Amino acid sequence: MAPSLYWWGKETHRGTPVVVKMENPNNWSMVELESPSDEDFMYPNDAVPKGGRNKNAKQLTWVILLKAHKAAGCLTSIAAAFVSLAAIVRRRVASGRTDSTDTSSTENQTMKSRFYTCIKVFLWLSLILLGFELAAYFKGWHFGAPDLQLQRLYGLTHPFAVKDVFDLLYSRWVLIRVEYLAPPLQFLANVCIVLFLIQSIDRLVLCLGCFWIKLRKIKPVPKQDPADLESGDGDGYFPMVLVQIPMCNEKEVYQQSIAAVCNLDWPKGRLLVQILDDSDDPTTQLLIKEEVHKWQQEGANIIYRHRVIREGYKAGNLKSAMNCSYVKDYEFVAIFDADFQPNPDFLIRTIPHFKDNEELGLVQARWSFVNKDENLLTRLQLINLAFHFEVEQQVNGIFLNFFGFNGTAGVWRIKALEDSGGWLERTTVEDMDIAVRAHLHGWKFIFLNDVECQCELPESYEAYRKQQHRWHSGPMQLFRLCLPAIIKSKISIWKKANLIFLFFLLRKLILPFYSFTLFCIILPMTMFIPEATLPSWVVCYVPATITFLNILPAPKSFPFIVPYLLFENTMSVTKFNAMISGLFQLGSAYEWVVTKKSGRSSEGDLISLVEKQPTHQRGSSEPNLDELREEIKQQAQSSARKKKHNRIYTKELALAFLLLTAAARSLLSAQGIHFYFLLFQGISFLLVGLDLIGEQVQ
Repeated sequence: MAPSLYWWGKETHRGTPVVVKMENPNNWSMVELESPSDEDFMYPNDAVPKGGRNKNAKQLTWVILLKAHKAAGCLTSIAAAFVSLAAIVRRRVASGRTDSTDTSSTENQTMKSRFYTCIKVFLWLSLILLGFELAAYFKGWHFGAPDLQLQRLYGLTHPFAVKDVFDLLYSRWVLIRVEYLAPPLQFLANVCIVLFLIQSIDRLVLCLGCFWIKLRKIKPVPKQDPADLESGDGDGYFPMVLVQIPMCNEKEVYQQSIAAVCNLDWPKGRLLVQILDDSDDPTTQLLIKEEVHKWQQEGANIIYRHRVIREGYKAGNLKSAMNCSYVKDYEFVAIFDADFQPNPDFLIRTIPHFKDNEELGLVQARWSFVNKDENLLTRLQLINLAFHFEVEQQVNGIFLNFFGFNGTAGVWRIKALEDSGGWLERTTVEDMDIAVRAHLHGWKFIFLNDVECQCELPESYEAYRKQQHRWHSGPMQLFRLCLPAIIKSKISIWKKANLIFLFFLLRKLILPFYSFTLFCIILPMTMFIPEATLPSWVVCYVPATITFLNILPAPKSFPFIVPYLLFENTMSVTKFNAMISGLFQLGSAYEWVVTKKSGRSSEGDLISLVEKQPTHQRGSSEPNLDELREEIKQQAQSSARKKKHNRIYTKELALAFLLLTAAARSLLSAQGIHFYFLLFQGISFLLVGLDLIGEQVQ
């Protein structure tokens, strides 16, 4: 048998034949021709049998080189990104702009200073304890899981086991931990775990209710078919409707909202639009007046109202408008914020639900967002709001006929507003206030998940933070004010329990309390007091499950499930601070700051409106395109004068270092899940503290 026929007879090149196509080093492709068989390697390259072919694949070397080049390019890109990030951080730190220098901050400075001081004290204690624990670790004090038993700890701290002064000090510290610190910390941890589980069960029940609604295809159905309204035969249901747009210095978005409401499909004689302008900027007032005048010339029934004294913020604005003498001629009022753009059929799809339903006081529509994919911050907000509308509002609307009014994109029966006492300026959540009082007077609500109204999400962390502060301090103000009225009301005990324990305590107070206390305070403390423990399922599995449920209404957001979990814990510091401010009636709880708008949809939407509507439609107008562009240019120049800045948020940074210090301590006890959670949560706080998550100002 010829030895050359076998693999040991002569060295051959064994591999997969490929064809490499290369236009440049960064753009290449590889096509595999055919995988070689064992028979192919029985022959050398010069002894291929008839009908065979050479299996040599020298091109593979080029492929490897090209892959190495691509990997080097990726590493270079990552390195460049880190260098750029470091430069941004350096400039941000050098600028010295922090949340403490923000004069428009909604937070009470005394409260803010005390809260920040407490966090700093925890941080310095953690750093001192970390150094102490490191020294003990290198001197042989190794505490694994078996060593955390009380008998073992007492054995290690026995006087005869002490070798020097450090051992004496550390043994006393261990005894103090075991006897005095661990029991109350463990008790507080257990309380927070119970609250966490109760809130998780509430989320699970809401999700099951939403699943049941989807399974049974339950939805509110009007007694009047909307098709009858479009027929124009005179038999449709066309009550008198008042449309209100409250606004304040929102020159970026006023055009889109006015254009949208003036194009609503509703008889002109049965529709009146009120532009309620609280702006204190003369330029903004002039622009809005001109826009209203332009639509008046096109035949729209629209009026402009301006208050010189801005008392009561939005609630005061709405209350003032409802006191007009002509309001008594109208049966319903639709409310839209300045950045909302209702579709032309909005009234056609909402008003019919009121017909022959005298107990119905409110019809609320869902929000949709024009800038949901603008940056990571807007994507994370979308997850929260999708769950709020798809699950919370829809389930409460179907099963309880009650939910919190969202303040916009809703239609009220004016009789329900008057019966409930009208708009009150006593809190910063006038929408929730009127909804609770209407519920106590027996009015029912409907939520329409299939009727959407387009709006805008805050794109900067500063704007989002101030919005969340108002949204979480207001409910606590309202709870203090409404609790006696809830107890004395004539509604059923079940409805009272739902309002007090679920609507207010569980979802408005307990949620921010345990989120901040459990994951930002107790968990780091258990790293330095390991005798008090948090189970792994509390740190990892249950939060992951709840986050999974929260993200179900926004399935396209699944890639952001981990950032969402970390960011929600990061926002807990703002929500907790706001909740305390509202609960104890601190100064910042009563301040209203209008959420900043970018107006990203304004220019494109209005220009497309001009281009797509060359002929007049009912109630529509054709703004002059050159005038529009010039106006937008002036707005951009005006905005440039008020230059925006990214800031450093001190509380978030302090908590970042606290969590990272605790993560370093957890390594000494080899607590894997706890370490990774603390590490990534600390990085999340660090990114938010450096204002790297939202809009970045160059």
